[in-house]
Amino acid sequence: MSDPLSPTILLTNDDGIDAPGLATLRTELTALGDVTVVAPAANQSGVGRTRSHAAVIRDHPWGHALAGTPADCVAYGLRGLDTEFDVVVSGVNNGPNAGNYVVGRSGTVGAGIEAAFLGTPALAISGYHSTDFFLSPPEEYDFARPARIARRLVARALDAGVYDDVDLLNVNAPVDASSPPVILTEPYHDYEQDVEEVGPDGVGDDGALAADMELDGVGPEDLGPDDRIVRLKDQTWPGVVGWESPFPPTDEHRDRYPVGTDRRAMVDAAVSVSPLAVTHASPDSAALADVVETISVE
Repeated sequence: MSDPLSPTILLTNDDGIDAPGLATLRTELTALGDVTVVAPAANQSGVGRTRSHAAVIRDHPWGHALAGTPADCVAYGLRGLDTEFDVVVSGVNNGPNAGNYVVGRSGTVGAGIEAAFLGTPALAISGYHSTDFFLSPPEEYDFARPARIARRLVARALDAGVYDDVDLLNVNAPVDASSPPVILTEPYHDYEQDVEEVGPDGVGDDGALAADMELDGVGPEDLGPDDRIVRLKDQTWPGVVGWESPFPPTDEHRDRYPVGTDRRAMVDAAVSVSPLAVTHASPDSAALADVVETISVE
């Protein structure tokens, strides 16, 4: 590693190279070390750690814009450039990435996971609003506070040897709360899925047009005579599904989020710092060992 007080940083995101969160984070990290940007040419939110077989890349004043996913950007930056990077930073994401079901799908976090698999420590930073949680439109929000938090965490984590034990830090920071507390957390564990068959007119049981299907390019006009449309809806909160906020705007359900989880920290307008490991550890299973011993192939 180069000087931890002046690290070489690969910066990416999933909102695209023109996103305001990335611009703010780049400015902040430039005060810490040498920053190279390799970011998606267009928005790649929600793609997780999806990889492409090939991608078009073009030069950009900050580095490179790649027509691919955040994980593609990290793979290119770490293996396609001559620079040896000390750390990968991803963000600032427009909106939170909290809870294990989101962490597994986030392009912001997916970039950090790709970095960890390639042997480089990473930090994923997402911004949220302390009352409505999601930032829309992002141009109306100030990403300076999450960017400052990311810079300080990167500097101190590298200097303290945090990445000897941790592959990736997933951080959610408020854009609006002054002097928020910083809390060590773990992702909140919840996930449920609703499956609904949609009529040929594209209208679900709730009478609403399945607009979320349009995001995937699926519509009634695509139906063949034997085809049906099913709508796959994440159920992340009682009565809240799909892209709606899993964070209620009141304190009504605060106690449902245990203290020490990332979502509870966000309800409390705090900075959530969750250490993650990407190794797929193999658990010991005596039962499986017994099963394997009984299997024969003829």
